[in-house]
Amino acid sequence: MTAQRGVVSITIRDVAQAAGVSTATVSRALRGLPHVDPETRERVRRVAAEMDYVVSPSASRLASGRTGTVAVITPFIDRWFFSTVLSGISDVLQESDVDLLVYEVGDPATSPGLPAERRLRGRVDGVIVVTLPTDAPRIADLLEIGLPASFIGVRWPGVPSVCIDDAAAARMATQHLINLGHERVGILSGRPQASTSQAARARGYTEAMKGAGLEPEEAAYGYFTVAGGESAMTSLLSQPRPPTAVFAMSDDMAFGAIRALQRHGIRPGVDIAIASIDGHDLSELLDLTTVGQPVEQMGRMAAHALLDRMLGRDNPDAGDPDAGEIAVPTTLVVRGSTVPVERTTSLG
Repeated sequence: MTAQRGVVSITIRDVAQAAGVSTATVSRALRGLPHVDPETRERVRRVAAEMDYVVSPSASRLASGRTGTVAVITPFIDRWFFSTVLSGISDVLQESDVDLLVYEVGDPATSPGLPAERRLRGRVDGVIVVTLPTDAPRIADLLEIGLPASFIGVRWPGVPSVCIDDAAAARMATQHLINLGHERVGILSGRPQASTSQAARARGYTEAMKGAGLEPEEAAYGYFTVAGGESAMTSLLSQPRPPTAVFAMSDDMAFGAIRALQRHGIRPGVDIAIASIDGHDLSELLDLTTVGQPVEQMGRMAAHALLDRMLGRDNPDAGDPDAGEIAVPTTLVVRGSTVPVERTTSLG
């Protein structure tokens, strides 16, 4: 024990002596690290609680060589999907007394990609990468420096990857429109340089259309933004025979499409049906049919997967290309933006 100005402070040595173990065992037990006998771990925790001992974060980090910080690398912060993912990640890291460092790297099509290795080495204990394409600069370099990692929306052999089945989600949305009798189903895509998830969503749309004996439409690009969706929908409306239904690859683009329809005096869900993917908080307000994904939960799952890897609680198989992939289910939520074709007003 140490005393300062009349206050008695309990040290890790006091806990170790009372529990009959080494200070290293106390440290491992209280930080939840592996290779501690369960009975010993419980005894150490009980003794620490009785003595009102609290682990010093700074001392713990110095002793372990850890920084106590995890980096999240994301294209954007201010868009709904990314901010919601960050919320889920932050909740888990706060529960584990781990700090969060966010790198916003911008649009993968125009940005240099991940931060340079020197900005990460020695500053963080692990990295979570959110929806960057697998060919983004420096992803391989990031893994080569030995930092534990987990991904969201990115598949990489041997790395925990939290993903939805993008192709299945797109098929689900498109098939819903086809089942309602629509034959001219337009598509609002992201950008000309497709990411892995965008390519999968395009494939799902095409599979649904061809499976129904229908010809896929040429994509209009909305760049996953509301403004882009509005512009892309306006482009579709200018066609000689506009579609009677539209599949949008994201709710944000669908919101823009709805705005475009309204500005042209066209009623969403009455004159043109719209379905999309995301489950955005505003989709219910705008009566949008969407394939919902549990975005905040995906952030939590990726954070838990990373912490497990950092603490040696998982057992990755680097030889298995599917090792670590965490598939998250999606659900079609039908609302008023999709109606049977016989109830729509033909525009062309």
